[in-house]
Amino acid sequence: MAIEYGLNEEQEMLKKMARDFFAKECPMTTVRKLMAHETGFSPELWKKMSELGWLGLVFPEEYGGSGMSFRDMTILLEEMGRIVLPSPYISTLLMVGMPVLAFGTKEQKDELLPKIAKGEVVCTLAALEEDGDWWADSINLRADRRGDQYIINGTKLFVPDARAANYMLVAARTKRTENPEEGITLFLLDTKEVWGTVSTRLKTMDETRKQYEVVFMNVPVPAKNILGELHNGWPIMKQIALNTTAALCAEMVGAGEKVLEMTVAYLKERVAFGVVIGSFQALQHRAADLVIGLEYSRSLMEWAAEAIKEGDPDVATAVSMAKSFCGDTCKKVVAEGIQMHGGIGFTWDHDMHLYFKRVWASDTAFGDGIYHRELIAKTLDEIHQLAGGGRWMKMPGRTSPTG
Repeated sequence: MAIEYGLNEEQEMLKKMARDFFAKECPMTTVRKLMAHETGFSPELWKKMSELGWLGLVFPEEYGGSGMSFRDMTILLEEMGRIVLPSPYISTLLMVGMPVLAFGTKEQKDELLPKIAKGEVVCTLAALEEDGDWWADSINLRADRRGDQYIINGTKLFVPDARAANYMLVAARTKRTENPEEGITLFLLDTKEVWGTVSTRLKTMDETRKQYEVVFMNVPVPAKNILGELHNGWPIMKQIALNTTAALCAEMVGAGEKVLEMTVAYLKERVAFGVVIGSFQALQHRAADLVIGLEYSRSLMEWAAEAIKEGDPDVATAVSMAKSFCGDTCKKVVAEGIQMHGGIGFTWDHDMHLYFKRVWASDTAFGDGIYHRELIAKTLDEIHQLAGGGRWMKMPGRTSPTG
């Protein structure tokens, strides 16, 4: 049975407000216009979102925030997913704002968080490199100490909203050790105060989210701009991954539910062979399977959000389970949605392909289902060993016990 957390009155109001707001301020015609824009988002819409308190939703009131929870944020993210919102919301709040709130110095918080809440800045995370994966040994961009500053050299790939970003959180290698998780440091760059960066737009699957290659050439960064501890940035990166992955799950669920609604509406109105195609039992069964899959996806997403909110010790497992299931299910939903729309679903003028690309891109970001099932398997392996069981050997495509 799917877990049902339900929404309280305040959360229901937030959901309705967000749905009404986005329907009015960002219809699909606006989404398509923003896709063609260089930075891919509307500063005017960004400002309106800040006026509603959404950009500081999880920040304390002392920083201009609303003091709400991560679970509340996922409600908003679902509604963003329903309209494939082109926005730096995730890159600004999840990838930078929340890490600064959790790990930043008082000066860093005072400097950045009120600006985010007011909609004055856009932020992003520069983490991925040539390998394109989320393992610590993939971070090779160098930051070398020179006096009271560090000099950054290297290249980052798939940096979201880099062209629009006022602040960039950069993961760099500051020390080489046998353990790749050690020696990683996070630097908070004010893009208006540094020189030596070149950003190049990348052609990616989802045109509603702009991503860039960013080259750092002898970029000087003051040591005071380090977020957290020197050489100990990987735990922060893991927290960023947890929060952002759960956020992407919420977006995918929202997108999947919208696609299902569009598909069912089409099945009820499309006539073929003299009858409405929704009367065909085969299509009814396919639609019913999608409903069931989305219900389980929602349950896992809500569990992950609650785990983050409560600081549950099993939060990593909850998030990996949610991402694995939500990604696989929502990819199936958007693919089935296109198929059940028939030929029109494959056209550029129809909106289905926008949802398809957003969901597939979100599934890839921060690890797809295969990656997260591997994380779950590692957790089970650790539990198995602690319980006195035999060691589990990694096999191609599966894990199998050896003792």
